[in-house]
Amino acid sequence: MTKYLVVGAGLFGATFAYEAAKRGHEVKVIEKRNHIAGNIYTKEVNGIQVHQYGAHIFHTSNKKIWDYVNQFADFNRYTNSPVANYNGEIYNLPFNMNTFNKLWGVVTPAEAQAKIEEQRSILGDKRPENLEEQAISLIGTDIYEKLIKGYTEKQWGHKATDLPAFIIRRLPVRFTYDNNYFNDDFQGIPVGGYTQIVEKMLAHENISVELNTDFFANKEAYLNDYDKVVFTGMIDQFFDYKLGELEYRSLRFETEVLDEDNYQGNAVVNYTDAETPFTRIIEHKHFEFGKGEKGKTVITREYPANWQRGDEPYYPVNNKENNTLYTSYKELADREAKNVIFGGRLGQYRYYNMDQVIMAALVTVEKEFEG
Repeated sequence: MTKYLVVGAGLFGATFAYEAAKRGHEVKVIEKRNHIAGNIYTKEVNGIQVHQYGAHIFHTSNKKIWDYVNQFADFNRYTNSPVANYNGEIYNLPFNMNTFNKLWGVVTPAEAQAKIEEQRSILGDKRPENLEEQAISLIGTDIYEKLIKGYTEKQWGHKATDLPAFIIRRLPVRFTYDNNYFNDDFQGIPVGGYTQIVEKMLAHENISVELNTDFFANKEAYLNDYDKVVFTGMIDQFFDYKLGELEYRSLRFETEVLDEDNYQGNAVVNYTDAETPFTRIIEHKHFEFGKGEKGKTVITREYPANWQRGDEPYYPVNNKENNTLYTSYKELADREAKNVIFGGRLGQYRYYNMDQVIMAALVTVEKEFEG
């Protein structure tokens, strides 16, 4: 039996803890926040499951992962169909025939494609070198200016011309009247919220959980007292930033309860103009088709922010410089932290969807116990 310490009670840490405990190992999970479930934490307010850290829609084309997560919750049939608000003009996302019709009055896919082709021709044969050029090459100038530029610059805190092209390389563009944002085979929201998934994972008799506990307050003792440590925090912080700081984006959330049934008519509305300081408003009851107390709704405004030490990191900024620095930290970890497994968005410094987090955790489990 191996004694594991899992640092962080989010989806990666909980999945690893559950799988290790099932195999008879002893697992202690410590979490610096006052709740489990990390950024997928949901809490009931006025009968509405509120996504405390932004909208989370589970989607995957991997049946193994879909079956795995369905052990812990029943999922509804929610389909992610956000809308964009550009100075009061409403457009469907992802970019599809509804968007093109509203913007240009075109009706057929051929008309839409001709319009985009005409607008992207301003690039000539130039290979896109930044996000702005990449977006125009995919979707033309009108959609870039109204629906991408302002939102993206708010999201990342950089001008679009200073952002790498790859960020937007897989932008969903459809020449059908289909507002479903994802192409995945499986999609939904757990009935009763996400927190229950992690609760059930951590309910195993071999797992103990401590909240409000800072790993760094007793780092050396933890490393000495446990056979293995699974660390899901920032890899650069683990090494006291000795090679330099990786770059992250942070978020600030403003949540309020309103005395009305229906504030915006959709779960997610993106504000794509540069002047509105937030990127989107979430109306949580629409994730569960209007469930909740009559005459009440809960909304959250989401404000991107530059990350500084002490802030909550949400997104790694995977440009060339940061990825190179992460590689140096990974090499340092391989040399100097052989009993530590780094996992999750922050430990592996990459953007993961929820299904990818679970898959990454299960791959780690396989290496650890079956490799």
